[in-house]
Amino acid sequence: MTDEDIKLIESFKFRRGSIFVERRNRGYTLIHGQTGAPIARLRPYQRDNLVELFYWSLGKQRWVPFGPFGSTVAPLDEALRIIAANAIFWAVI
Repeated sequence: MTDEDIKLIESFKFRRGSIFVERRNRGYTLIHGQTGAPIARLRPYQRDNLVELFYWSLGKQRWVPFGPFGSTVAPLDEALRIIAANAIFWAVI
């Protein structure tokens, strides 16, 4: 991911508030702008512009892959729409 990708994420219009991005380890953490709560984790996946999605599990206190059968991999723009539409990402705010 590039600085342009980070700008794209931070400029995405999430209904539940603004997001800022931090680079951490092998990926990027999306943090709620008002509360500081972790929203999602994006980890680059093999090819350019594909990311694997994770959400913060309150019960496990760690990042957990998002998806019905394990993990979800999607292009960055689709990943942002998935995060915006799924309540599991916003459970911590």
